[in-house]
Amino acid sequence: MSLTEKEVRKIAKLSRIRLEDSEIEHFQKELSSILNWVEMLQEVDTDNVEPITSVSQANLPRRKDEITDGNIRDDILANAPDSKYGYFLVPKVVE
Repeated sequence: MSLTEKEVRKIAKLSRIRLEDSEIEHFQKELSSILNWVEMLQEVDTDNVEPITSVSQANLPRRKDEITDGNIRDDILANAPDSKYGYFLVPKVVE
């Protein structure tokens, strides 16, 4: 398939890409090449091929979806500049 100059300009406009007149011929060849490659892919018989979501059929390890507090309050508060009674102490900002 070969695209015309008019088609390339329309694609550029729809894509919101500004092309100079000197670039039209280059993109005409590039886009035509891409469309030819897609046409070749359409010739492949995939009737008996099961769709996949990944090239490897590995299952990812999953953890239980449980709500926890993390049990690391003291570790987190150790990074605070000031804490008291298990909470962050911050300066008063409202009078």
